[in-house]
Amino acid sequence: MTKQFLIFTLCTAVCGMAATAEAVAQDNQKRSMKIGGTLRSKYEYQTSEGEGRFQVRTARVNVSGTLSPVVSYKAEIDLCDEGKIKMLDAYTTITPSDRWALTIGQMRVPFTIDAHRSPHQQYFANRSFIAKQVGNIRDVGAKAGYNFRMGFPVVIEAGLYNGSGLTDQKDYWTKGINFSAKMQAMLPVGLNVVLSAQKIKPEATGIMMYDAGLNFHRRGWVVEAEYLYKHYDDGAFKPVHAVDAFVNYDIAMKKGCFTKISPLLRYDYMTDHSDGHQYLDGKKDEGGSLIVNDYRRSRVTGGVTLSLDKPFVSDIRINYEKYFYATGAIAKPSERDKIVIEVVTHF
Repeated sequence: MTKQFLIFTLCTAVCGMAATAEAVAQDNQKRSMKIGGTLRSKYEYQTSEGEGRFQVRTARVNVSGTLSPVVSYKAEIDLCDEGKIKMLDAYTTITPSDRWALTIGQMRVPFTIDAHRSPHQQYFANRSFIAKQVGNIRDVGAKAGYNFRMGFPVVIEAGLYNGSGLTDQKDYWTKGINFSAKMQAMLPVGLNVVLSAQKIKPEATGIMMYDAGLNFHRRGWVVEAEYLYKHYDDGAFKPVHAVDAFVNYDIAMKKGCFTKISPLLRYDYMTDHSDGHQYLDGKKDEGGSLIVNDYRRSRVTGGVTLSLDKPFVSDIRINYEKYFYATGAIAKPSERDKIVIEVVTHF
């Protein structure tokens, strides 16, 4: 009886171990982790001043993956964002079904087309005015995403956010809340229609932004046009209008070191812009008022992108930027006519 009991116990233990090993193996199959990043190094030469500089614009490293079919995550840090270290993304996404996705943490808010692109996904070496000054927002909060079909795919995202930005979270308490919402309709002809709205309140003044854009991608052509309207409460600053439009054509290369060559041309424009903070004697001060942080200007950018690997993986971007300022406007040192040669590597 004792011998039979020992054999039974041993068999049970072996079966249990096998079942546990199988469960762990299945669990490990559900889990994944990917380490990635983006490096952007460039040389800029200002044609009027005769001055140039080398710069590491981006040195991002991220970890992303899944813990189960329902849970995924991402954490991203930029080791050299204009010489500073910044924590960018840090969020968890829960996907209870194929249609729904819930995300909480620090993230790029769902707003605009160009401002939502990662550095390696940009078409030009320097971002548009919409992406850099007017609609560039990362924040801490939560968003919900829902996708469905009505003859073509439609994606809707909406979120609530602190308004604290990336670094002022610990002691930030607010009775108000910022929000952002975005809808994408991907039509079968290669046309993507994007509508979005966002409310922010950097300090005492509330700001509403509305954005509409079209992106057409077919047979090597990429054509995009986007308009953003920015309104400040109580007439604290005159409304801002911003436009970004570009065309890109991909030429596949069968021989040589380049896989693709893409000539491209962009026009972007913005009126006088305030960042929403109050200033007094040139310094941030709650007793001050909104000022012009970015003067009205337009820009024409032309160039070519040489792809050494798959597009947006390893590219050389060669651009020339020509600026046009209104009378009396002050051009920032980095916002003048220049030639840019940038090497982008995404891994």
